[in-house]
Amino acid sequence: MHQDTVVESTTSARGAVAIISNREGELLLHLRDDLPDIAWPNHWSVLGGGCDPGEHPRDAIVRELDEEAGLRVHDLVELFEIHDKDGSGQLITFFAASWNGDESALPLAEGVKLQFLAPEDLPYRTIPPFIRDGINRHLAARPT
Repeated sequence: MHQDTVVESTTSARGAVAIISNREGELLLHLRDDLPDIAWPNHWSVLGGGCDPGEHPRDAIVRELDEEAGLRVHDLVELFEIHDKDGSGQLITFFAASWNGDESALPLAEGVKLQFLAPEDLPYRTIPPFIRDGINRHLAARPT
């Protein structure tokens, strides 16, 4: 019985992330702060974060993009969900969108930097496993 309760409380925590690509097919990645109290410190990730209580993942990602980088996108598409079993424990909803601006001009509110990276550069970056899985899944489904 206790194990079921733990699983239920872990899976009730939700988050949302966005795979943002530009016209060159590069992906916008976020180098996270190197702080011991955050999930996946000093890792490259995509923008996103946790859902507030009762907040829908779509609303959360719109809020997170604005809070973290002052970024607004208009073609947000929900993709799939992946469980971050090795980090925050959250069920993460992945979204995709396009944006063709200058990432260095975005007002970064947290983390070290934002950078567009070509997919072939990703194997050389330290990326959380669930984010890498989501990116690979998205890239495999993307038209060439």
